[in-house]
Amino acid sequence: MNSPVQLALGGPAGTALRAAATTPSLLDQAQTPAVITLVAGGLALLVVLVGGSPWRLARNGITIVHEAGHALAAVLVGRRLQGIKLHSDTSGVTVSRGKPEGPGMAFTAMSGYLAPSVLGLLFASLLGADLVGPVLVLIALLLLGVLVMIRNAYGVFSVVVSAVVLALVAFVAPVEVQAPFSYLVTWFLLFGGVRPVLELQVKRRQGRARDSDADQLGRLTAVPPVLWVLVFAVATVSCLIAGGLWLLEPVAA
Repeated sequence: MNSPVQLALGGPAGTALRAAATTPSLLDQAQTPAVITLVAGGLALLVVLVGGSPWRLARNGITIVHEAGHALAAVLVGRRLQGIKLHSDTSGVTVSRGKPEGPGMAFTAMSGYLAPSVLGLLFASLLGADLVGPVLVLIALLLLGVLVMIRNAYGVFSVVVSAVVLALVAFVAPVEVQAPFSYLVTWFLLFGGVRPVLELQVKRRQGRARDSDADQLGRLTAVPPVLWVLVFAVATVSCLIAGGLWLLEPVAA
């Protein structure tokens, strides 16, 4: 004999209730990887394309990664890292000691403009494998490593603010925020890695970047600076395409 509950759920109303129970809510749908990556990618692209104050503020993050790329490359080739300075105009400088020429110095000079895009590509591969936690850990390690080598007040302020934001996301914000944050950072690194290369060439044509990384590489190698800018452009766009394919995989599925 059917119970009253079974009888109550046996008619059309019961069918509707069961369907409602199995239908994802709007919140659940908004937390799907496809929606997260599209929204995060759209926001990151908007910041990079629109420019203005949002880009200037967010570009500090690109500068941190840029200088971290120089620093890591210097250490890898055996140079002695002296320190990093970050400036309020979103520029920065990394000082290391060693041979003033040769492959090691060229590799160090080349690594800055490539670092944001390469890191974004690494993050995209981790997110493609559903590894959100390692992305947050790597961001924390990056900020800690840079903070140790900062040698000016604005640099300390910039890195500490970034660390506070990361701490709020990792330890205070709900779990549902961590994945969108990781996707947003990854997309921003991929898109944001391309724009500084374009800005570099504009400044070079205006004569305002005579000591840029490309110009230093031109003096260190037999390759003209404009070709180094082209190398940066091809590398950053390639990382954007490859990382974008990883991130957009849930959308295509």
